Amino acid sequence: MTGSGTAQAVDPERGTLDKAAGENFPVAPFFLPRDWRTDLMAVYGFARLVDDIGDGDLAPGGADARLLGVPDDRAGDRLAVLDAFEADLHRVFDAASTPRHPLLRRLRPTVRRRSMTPEPFLGLIAANRQDQLVRRYETYDDLLAYCELSANPVGRLVLSVTGTSTPERIRRSDAICTALQIVEHLQDVAEDLARDRVYLPAEDMKRFHVQEADLAAKTAGASVRALVAYEAQRARDLLNEGAPLVGSVHGRLRLLLAGFVAGGRAAIRAIAAAEYDVLPGPPKPGKVQLLREVGLTLRGEG
Repeated sequence: MTGSGTAQAVDPERGTLDKAAGENFPVAPFFLPRDWRTDLMAVYGFARLVDDIGDGDLAPGGADARLLGVPDDRAGDRLAVLDAFEADLHRVFDAASTPRHPLLRRLRPTVRRRSMTPEPFLGLIAANRQDQLVRRYETYDDLLAYCELSANPVGRLVLSVTGTSTPERIRRSDAICTALQIVEHLQDVAEDLARDRVYLPAEDMKRFHVQEADLAAKTAGASVRALVAYEAQRARDLLNEGAPLVGSVHGRLRLLLAGFVAGGRAAIRAIAAAEYDVLPGPPKPGKVQLLREVGLTLRGEG
């Protein structure tokens, strides 16, 4: 890769943060206070980068690995890059050290301002490390344990940024985040299979007589559709379990959390509208449907 050290430090940061616009949920919408938006984007930058490392989606050229101190000949080793990223995370919490990666330098003021602990961040790294080692899940409980690492920390970090964490809110947030993770898995069945990952529990696939070869088809047969409908109902139930979180807060935070729940519900409705055929590509809700779901969620309906 050519270019100055400054370019290497800036481009990976900007490229990662620019992905916020393509997410299924609002990351740091305009109506939030500026300090919340700043801190939520710092948290997003961390979460997006660790996912990109785990999925092998880093920008070409190896700039991120180089920033983390990974030798060029190991830049393609996802576990090595995750290890270096975890070491850099510890620098965020060590006043005597300076993080190497600009996204982690951006995170440091947020961690201090919000008195955050390393555990949620470490959970997200552990989830991506697990993705390199575990590519199938036997039971639904196994999948829930994965979501405890891959999804639930995000909601807990949002509660930390907004200063609204309580045990009950964390429980509701965990249900919402797990639901959103399951919905994303349903939308991305074909994409995940192309990465040799299957997040549909094997016991459920057996119950519905679905083979992995069925997931590689261009369109879903009746058995696959029935399986997707079953998992979508599980996600819907989790969203309903978590939805009272929205009514437990006020003001602009209430609107933000309603957006999370509504995004999940709208995605499930889009999957249902596609008759649970997710194999041609991820069914996506339109803006009108999403706004309708936000309204229903704010009214305690849905």
